[in-house]
Amino acid sequence: MEETEIVPGTIHLVDLEDRIHARHAGRGQRDVVLVPQPSNDPDDPLNWHRWRKHVFSTCICVYTLMVGIASAAIYSVLVPISQATGLTLDDLNDGTGYMFLMFGWGCLFWQPIAVQYGKRPVYLFSTLATMAIMVWVPYTKTNGQWIGSKLLQGFFGAPIESLCEISVTDVYFTHERGSYIAIYALFLAGSNFLAPVLAGFIDDGQGWEWVLYWCAIFCAIAFVFLFFFMEETNFQRPANNIEVTDNVAFEGKTPNEFSTIEASSGTPPGGFISKGQKSKSYLQKLRVFEKEQLKKPNELKGMILRPLIFLTFPVVVFSGVTLGSHLIYFNILNGTASLILSSPPYSFKSSFVGLSYVSPLIGITLGSWYTGQLGDWLNLRMARRNKGIMESEYRLWLFCASLVLVPGGLLLWGVGAAHRIHWFGLIFAMGTLGFTSGLGIQLSLSYCIDSYRELSSDAVVTVIIIRSMMSFAVSYGITPWVTNMGLQNAFIVAAFAGLVQVSTFAVFLIWGRRLREASVPRYKYYVNQRREAGYTDSS
Repeated sequence: MEETEIVPGTIHLVDLEDRIHARHAGRGQRDVVLVPQPSNDPDDPLNWHRWRKHVFSTCICVYTLMVGIASAAIYSVLVPISQATGLTLDDLNDGTGYMFLMFGWGCLFWQPIAVQYGKRPVYLFSTLATMAIMVWVPYTKTNGQWIGSKLLQGFFGAPIESLCEISVTDVYFTHERGSYIAIYALFLAGSNFLAPVLAGFIDDGQGWEWVLYWCAIFCAIAFVFLFFFMEETNFQRPANNIEVTDNVAFEGKTPNEFSTIEASSGTPPGGFISKGQKSKSYLQKLRVFEKEQLKKPNELKGMILRPLIFLTFPVVVFSGVTLGSHLIYFNILNGTASLILSSPPYSFKSSFVGLSYVSPLIGITLGSWYTGQLGDWLNLRMARRNKGIMESEYRLWLFCASLVLVPGGLLLWGVGAAHRIHWFGLIFAMGTLGFTSGLGIQLSLSYCIDSYRELSSDAVVTVIIIRSMMSFAVSYGITPWVTNMGLQNAFIVAAFAGLVQVSTFAVFLIWGRRLREASVPRYKYYVNQRREAGYTDSS
């Protein structure tokens, strides 16, 4: 096959003319090409049986839920914590900002460690460390101790931000991964909405200290579950496993060397496995470290530096800013929810402030369906209309909903609270912003991963760093900002800023492919650099 200029993010996903010599999906999608192509090894995560993939997905959800709850449990009890410790709301929000900062920068450490030595040990250690910090936090009495605990919590919990979505791409194919990233987004944002619900009732019944103790208990349960059920997904796929990209078919294979999986066979897509190869035993799967992972060439330096280099890639920067923007809208709400709802005329007690977070929980659930199931369907539909070619920008059309919901939700919350509207209006605003949080997480991450799949583990870290810097800035300044400008003016500014930012997706709908084309030389350079070091991104 001649050397061709392959545009990352442009994939021949649908075989309309039945001419691509590659393995296809089954279950009513026989024209869908499996991207990436799985190997013949039974332990290749792409070859796992559907139930095995679902067990792994459950582990990701458990980790995300428990570490996520620990990071957000204080939102509805900020006032009781302030009264008990003497720390101001400004101090408490500053600590939250530092935690978000480390959620991003901590990825620069944990992501390379996970790719180099294994994702399973990183998940286990992160859960255990978060548990220990949750036991310590109730004993913090000074501002320095509070900020220190939050810095450590953010650092050790950082894998929740960047590692989970890469783990999902280890296991699922391009045509289906959107739905599973949406499920991850549901548990990531949903944990932030569920935590205040639980915390409010715990505070009423046992005191705010037990909010943190219960977080530690949840993390302990998660650690045991992950130890016995989470598998390692790092896999060195053969370098000659060429993808079907931009009208380029596989070379050196004939159709009968690939298999189209029968829907009734019970075998997952990609289940073409060489005879005689056996899968790992259960006891082998329980190993914390794999010998193969420890023997790999050390590539930590490159994996730490590349996320910083990706700050010069427009698509990656756009993904980070869009993710950060959609989440800081809710951060703004979080920073004011306890104060607004616990004050007259609403005068909610802690349990009712927590209960109000059921609304964004419903919103994120709807948002995850919208971006996941509907997003995968839209991707395939538009690819079929484009002669089988998928462009990574297709999912961006779903941001049209944010054009209305982001400014509308912010105005309803801030201006509504300033004019003391009925409490249901504020609860509805919370649900609206919960919905947009789901859009921001799934669409931003999917766009980044689809655009630069072979370097996605590095690019996602860049996205999370940008997001964390934005969250830190907002969390650090939310209290004085609202105090100085007033609720109405502050949220009017936020609404118009949100509208302008969301509108930028149109720029990438029009020029996104051109920007990806312009990045081809640098992208190929870093891909080859990883391959020469013996690494291929299993995503």
